Order: sequence, then C-alpha cells, then structure tokens
Amino acid sequence: MKLVVGVDAGGTASRAVVATASGEIVGRGSAGPGNPTSAGVAAVRAIGTAVRTALAGHDPGTVSGGVAGIAGVAVLTEPAIAAAFEQEWAALGLSCPIEVTGDAVTAFASGVPASRGAVLIAGTGAVAARIDDWQITRTADGLGWLLGDEGSGLWLGLQAVRSVARSWTSTPEGLAAKVAAHAGAGTCDELVHWAGRQHPAAFAALAPLVCASDDPLAARLTADAAFRLLATLGELGPPDGPVVLAGGLLTEPTPVRAAVLAALPEPVATARDPATGAAWLALRRALDLDPEEAAELHRRMLS
Repeated sequence: MKLVVGVDAGGTASRAVVATASGEIVGRGSAGPGNPTSAGVAAVRAIGTAVRTALAGHDPGTVSGGVAGIAGVAVLTEPAIAAAFEQEWAALGLSCPIEVTGDAVTAFASGVPASRGAVLIAGTGAVAARIDDWQITRTADGLGWLLGDEGSGLWLGLQAVRSVARSWTSTPEGLAAKVAAHAGAGTCDELVHWAGRQHPAAFAALAPLVCASDDPLAARLTADAAFRLLATLGELGPPDGPVVLAGGLLTEPTPVRAAVLAALPEPVATARDPATGAAWLALRRALDLDPEEAAELHRRMLS
C-alpha cells in the first residue's frame, strides 16, 4: 500500500499524518515546537518525532511522497538546518521526496481545495500570505515577536503583561488578576522579574486568558489584535479567491475570530487540520488529480 506523509510544524507544536492513496488517515503523531527559526535543530527533531509516531506500524519504504508545511521555512537555507532535515528523513527510513513549504500553504490547503486565495494565520505568531497555484507569492508580517507577529497569541499575551505592569494596583482585578496569578506575582516587581525569565513563546499561553476575560482591558486588547490582523491581511491587497483563517486565535471561538469574521467579505473558510491538508497536497500531486477529483478527495479528508 502506497502512503504519503503530511506535516504541519509551527511555533507551538509539530503534527504529522500518514494517509493512503484513497485519503484514509492511518497514522497520526505530534511533538514539540517545529519552527526552526525559534527552536533551531530541536525543531527538526520534533518534526521527526511526530512523523515517526505517525508511521508506527507502517513500512517507511511504502511512503511515496510527502509535504511538510513549516513555519520559519526560510531558515532551511542555513546549512546546519538543511543538513539536520536530510539526516532526520534518512533516520526515519524515508527515501522519497519530501516537499518542504511554508505552513501558510498547508493551512490554506486544509481550508479549501482552491489553488489561489489568501490565508491569515494567528497562532503563536501571525502572518498573511497570498497563495497562487499552492505557492506563496506574497507575505505580510510573519516577522517574529521582536519585529512583528502583530495580533498573534504571543503578541496578545505580551501586551496583556505589559498593560498589567504599567497599570499595576495593589489589588488586581479581572484580567490583571488572572495575569498576576499566572505569573505567581504579588507585586509589580515580581511580575517584571517573572516576565524577564520567560522564553518569548511562553507569553502565548496567556492568550486564552485574555480571550476568556470580559473586562475592558481584555476587550481592548482583543479588538486591537483583530485590527492588526486585518491590517496585515490588507497589505496583500484585495483577495483573489477565498480567505482561509488559521491558527488558534482564528479557528477557535475567540473574540478575535469574531471581530475578524465580521470585517471580512465572503468567501471565508477555516483551516481544519493543516497536517491533513499537507497530506492532501501530497496526494493531489502524486495522483495527478484533476480539479474535480482533487475537490472530492479534499471533501473526504477534511470535511
């Protein structure tokens, strides 16, 4: 039985699926952060762990191809990262070609079977991309937490900590109390010291607290996040096709998603499972499917 591998690797987790030629998912695996820009070679190992788990019980020699959507894909031009991927694929027993692309492509493919349109991702990071023939032809933001990723989960959590620190009171309430409790901080100095010890990606863990709060600070921050995400998408120009929303802030029922949806014209779709979207891309190409066949396979795998 010929198989394909699909991978979705981002700043929070790496996920892999193994599918048959008919689109049946026969293996799944997950591991830690898979963005090599932020995690380096450790991201490559995490991706390998996810694929190895998904392949459990299957002969790697029966895998005829695969697609890996990876955040921070540009860093693969670095010799150390490129060599680490080659070694990881070989260690997995995969001798077939694995196409590596940006995670925006696999996120888009998990939402619609269309070949062109746009995708807006707001997970740990944030990026918008124009897709043409399942290739990224233009991007906006995706610059990392220090220079951009505005409206992302990391951005939202970091803004919450900054706002609470700047307006600290002896008896925090609402979102401020939740942030202080998360940090184990009883004073502003303790909050500042806690923040200084965190890896930047850790601030993304605060995004659910912000989204679940209904006080004025949370409302202001989520509205600002939505505004910034819409501005990022707007940098691509008018969408030429459907817009797919991806990443936790835009696929879960958050106030950020609600605000973005209210502002966007149709058609808008939601990314379902980017790892499965990657496997669908691999099958579409391996089987040389026409548009109708590809759409039917997409429906079976991702509906």
